[in-house]
Amino acid sequence: MNEIGLEHLLIVSTCLFFIGIYGFLTRRNMITMLMSVELILNSVNINFIAFNKYLFPDKLDGVFFTVFIITIAAAEAAVAIAIIINLYRHYKSIDVNDAEKMRF
Repeated sequence: MNEIGLEHLLIVSTCLFFIGIYGFLTRRNMITMLMSVELILNSVNINFIAFNKYLFPDKLDGVFFTVFIITIAAAEAAVAIAIIINLYRHYKSIDVNDAEKMRF
């Protein structure tokens, strides 16, 4: 049985990262932008786990970093969704251009 190589994990991680960047830069919907940021964070998590497995197989440093990133991402998502709900209640839209009206 063949194991998945480091190159395959890096290819998947790179694809996830660029899909996230593309989604963040091209979409105007805040929910889609939030999902794009989550894709970027997941690609970082894959890199941490992959490099930890292949460089230091006896240590769990990559796993600890990944758990920390997942915790921070959950808090970030909760705050972002609260802001998006508040914007929707006020403007009846979750478009980024409508959020620019909140300045001053």
